[in-house]
Amino acid sequence: MIQTRLIPLPHGITLSCRMAGEPGRPVLMFLHGFPEAAFVWDDLLAHFAKPENGGYYCIAPNLRGFEQSSAPPDAAAYRAKHLVQDISALIAQTCTAHKGQLASLVAHDWGGAVAWSLAATMPQLMNKLVIINSPHPGTFLRELQHSPAQQAASAYMNFLIRPDAEALLAEDDFRRLWQFLTNTGEQQAAGTTPAWLTEDVKNQYRAVWGMGLTGGCNLYRASPLRPPRPGPPHNDPAAAAVTLPPEMLTVLLPTLVLWALNDFALPPALLDGLEAYVPKMQLQRVAGASHWIVHEQPDLVASAIQGFLGQT
Repeated sequence: MIQTRLIPLPHGITLSCRMAGEPGRPVLMFLHGFPEAAFVWDDLLAHFAKPENGGYYCIAPNLRGFEQSSAPPDAAAYRAKHLVQDISALIAQTCTAHKGQLASLVAHDWGGAVAWSLAATMPQLMNKLVIINSPHPGTFLRELQHSPAQQAASAYMNFLIRPDAEALLAEDDFRRLWQFLTNTGEQQAAGTTPAWLTEDVKNQYRAVWGMGLTGGCNLYRASPLRPPRPGPPHNDPAAAAVTLPPEMLTVLLPTLVLWALNDFALPPALLDGLEAYVPKMQLQRVAGASHWIVHEQPDLVASAIQGFLGQT
């Protein structure tokens, strides 16, 4: 059974969390991306809470700015260091029976950006890391700086930082946001909706999006990891002006990277050289799946995570 709880953190942020399982058991934490919310993990929360699947205490927070979590108005409040602070504080509060350490952190999309940073800078907070289609900052920066293909694939980011982005996204029953979820090639070409995106699921998205879209857009406004916008009126170097120190990039934890190969925004070139940053990585490439692999192939995702968690 999925429960919802508002958890206040010591630094004044409250996170709305979805939970399953018995408190005191080893903790799995799941971080969502944009334009999603914590509810997208419900099936995995229920799966891993079952005794036969590990009996974990499963927690999926809504990131700041999403659903009922705190939503500071200033875009600067969505910088990576603040998101990392939120999740590290949540781990401290929910892993008291396990010396403040997760069994594993599982993350997708923007949640993965937080997870990569947390694993690099505070590895003591987790035993393992699972990343699902979320680029490592080192390879992402390289591709944004040098790959025209990645710059084109990420061009949507510069739409999301527009001051009117929220209003445009909300138009026509969130038409542009549905396009994010149906841009999987096959469905887009056929003009069809993916089978997983049922009317009930759509209503879950509508409920979350109706609470506000500024937090999600502020994630992009706060990050320089996006394509440059040269020349007037912007003169915005974005990723071209970024350098990242090695201590922010090296992840020494056992890490499973599950990567759907039909991700139009995140091409497989982002995997090139990843082992230099993540020496204990297991990489599983999945053909025929898109960025939304968690929805498209939930059994495969659950099985891959289950196998990884079972390794010593």
